[in-house]
Amino acid sequence: MVQKARPVRVVRGGAVGNVTRGTTNPNRMRRVDRWITGTQARRLLAHGHAPHAVDLGYGASPVTALELFTRLRAVRPDVRLTGIEIDPGRVAAAKPLEREGLDFRVGGFELPVAGRPVLVRAFNVLRQYEEGDVPGIWGLVRSRLAPDGIFVEGTCDEIGRRAAWVTLDAARPRALSLAVCFGSFERPSDVAERLPKALIHRNVPGEPVHAFLSALDAAWLAAAPLAPFGVRQRWLAVCRAVKAEGWPVFHGPSRWRLGEITVAWEAVAPGGIR
Repeated sequence: MVQKARPVRVVRGGAVGNVTRGTTNPNRMRRVDRWITGTQARRLLAHGHAPHAVDLGYGASPVTALELFTRLRAVRPDVRLTGIEIDPGRVAAAKPLEREGLDFRVGGFELPVAGRPVLVRAFNVLRQYEEGDVPGIWGLVRSRLAPDGIFVEGTCDEIGRRAAWVTLDAARPRALSLAVCFGSFERPSDVAERLPKALIHRNVPGEPVHAFLSALDAAWLAAAPLAPFGVRQRWLAVCRAVKAEGWPVFHGPSRWRLGEITVAWEAVAPGGIR
């Protein structure tokens, strides 16, 4: 049974969405940005000229949009980035920072940009909506993507030590990624408080995401003898163990050693959101 999408709210000027709290900090998005530039660079490189990216709901300060722009340009020097915010005051404050390839505009989930972006990042935005809003919002953003584009939607803590995000393409959700700073957790499931809105209320027995987090914790406990060799070695053992158990884990040690693990969406998806 697929959960019925609720209508997404339209506010001033036809923008779709609500004004959020807008709190942010420098370098807060470094984990997701590192994953984007490390695993999704091919999407930027495949485009013939000036691929377009969007930072959706960048908040009261444009600092994380500027950071994303800099990080993407290290991969593709002609990439364009548009920072979108639904609060006109936040956009006005960011306008003086515009430069070649970087602009800011008022808007929401409808993505008021020309053409179809190859990347949309929305972090700490949907967390402030209802779970029932998620399918409609996901569907609206996905409908605006380039054919090979992706939508990265997730949440992180205030200084970016723990993060989780869903990657969607134009067709459907594809994966859940977790990323942690070594030393910032006692067990892998501590990241649960940063699960995206589609999953944060589903971390209960009987739900697939709870089973996945429990498998990570069990593997973490089993890898305790590796603790003297450091948290990274223990985390690598956890990733190998859950993959060996049959969880559809993507990538390999080069990503795992960064404190990341990515699993196919179908393995953790709640019954109503596919």
